[in-house]
Amino acid sequence: MSNCNVLDSLMQGKEQTMADRDEDLPRDAKIVKTLLKSMGVDDYEPRVVHQFLELWYRYVADVLTDAQVYSEHAGKAAIDCDDVKLAIQSKVNFSFSQPPPREVLLELARSRNKVPLPKSIVPPGIALPPEQDTLISPNYQLVIPKKRPSQAVEETEEDEEGVDPNSSQEQNADVPQNTQRVSFPLGAKRPR
Repeated sequence: MSNCNVLDSLMQGKEQTMADRDEDLPRDAKIVKTLLKSMGVDDYEPRVVHQFLELWYRYVADVLTDAQVYSEHAGKAAIDCDDVKLAIQSKVNFSFSQPPPREVLLELARSRNKVPLPKSIVPPGIALPPEQDTLISPNYQLVIPKKRPSQAVEETEEDEEGVDPNSSQEQNADVPQNTQRVSFPLGAKRPR
């Protein structure tokens, strides 16, 4: 058997299985498939039919609910054709709005374009935020201890011998003495 014959037999088998699947479908699903085919849509996922059916049922349920409300308001015992027409017309009016005519849009554009644009007060180029709001401003600090003279170190050691060691550690932890704070920017300064 040649490759063409194999492909033909596979295609015929596929068409038969699709025909078998079409026979199992409900009438509404067949109508949706016929509508898709009439609009030139040949290749689609099977879920598309179910989505169209869901949209269709939801729309019909909304229209019939509105028709029932109109019928009850009119004091009728049952829904009639006029109630359904009124419900459909209200759905069309509120759901599907038409754009304004082209002439109206052109007139609006002309009137809007007559107003000149405001003069630019910003110099040309990219407007940057203030320096304090940028990421190149200093965002960390280093604590550098200052060097003490040797006499001051000896005096503090003698003073600490007579005092409770726990209290001096707490004081030193709270207030660092003889330290210097230095900030560094992350990026280079911009010329002003």
